[in-house]
Amino acid sequence: MLDDIVMSKREEIEAAKERLPLEELKERMAHHIAERNVRRALTAPGKLSLIAELKRKSPSRGMLRERFDPVHLAQTFQEAGAAALSVLTDETYFGGSLDFLRDAKQFTELPVLRKDFIIDPYQIYEAAFYGADAVLLIVRILTEELLSECLQVADRVGLEPLVEVHASSELKLALSVGAHVIGINHRDLRTFAIDPTLSEQLVPQIPAGKLIVAESGIQTAEDVQRMKRIGVHAVLIGEALMLAPDPAVKIRELFAGTW
Repeated sequence: MLDDIVMSKREEIEAAKERLPLEELKERMAHHIAERNVRRALTAPGKLSLIAELKRKSPSRGMLRERFDPVHLAQTFQEAGAAALSVLTDETYFGGSLDFLRDAKQFTELPVLRKDFIIDPYQIYEAAFYGADAVLLIVRILTEELLSECLQVADRVGLEPLVEVHASSELKLALSVGAHVIGINHRDLRTFAIDPTLSEQLVPQIPAGKLIVAESGIQTAEDVQRMKRIGVHAVLIGEALMLAPDPAVKIRELFAGTW
């Protein structure tokens, strides 16, 4: 599935470059300013921060939310205490859109992460053009050279890279290229299996001063409290919120005793 997603993404990028060549895209977003600081938003002493995710569907679970209103959801997340938003922008496999990202940014005051399968610096310029404040970089689908290039482009356009890992070897690579925000994805993107103990394994390997985000498989208040205990700074939660009849109530349930 991961190979299929990456192959599909290459085709999407080529089509996007034909519609809007890179140089023209750069000109259009030349004055972009990511005015919402992700690291600052997620750094609250003694508090575990929430990155609430807008995700319409997933390859592993299918449709998560039929009645999907990104603006209403984003505003609900903000009112319920989320520190930042993550917006799936992959259309083919996740039912996402860059328009969802733009709208979530426009109608809230939270920093917004573009969550997608970034395999070309073009997508980072694209993210900036649509108003993103941060961008996801998945170590598993990037070479060291391409990861370094993407980090440089993100810095150039003022986006915060959330560098995602799923193994010690990937963490070492992320640290070697200077990643400041480390995402630990409990889900193996090749098998979709979730290892809920992965954060316990990897957090001790991360030097002080890095911001740590735990992703995937966080479903209960006990999961949230466990992440806080082991030293995670923020959790990215999508499916649990998308499947909840009332996402605001779900957030209160998840963070009961934590906030």
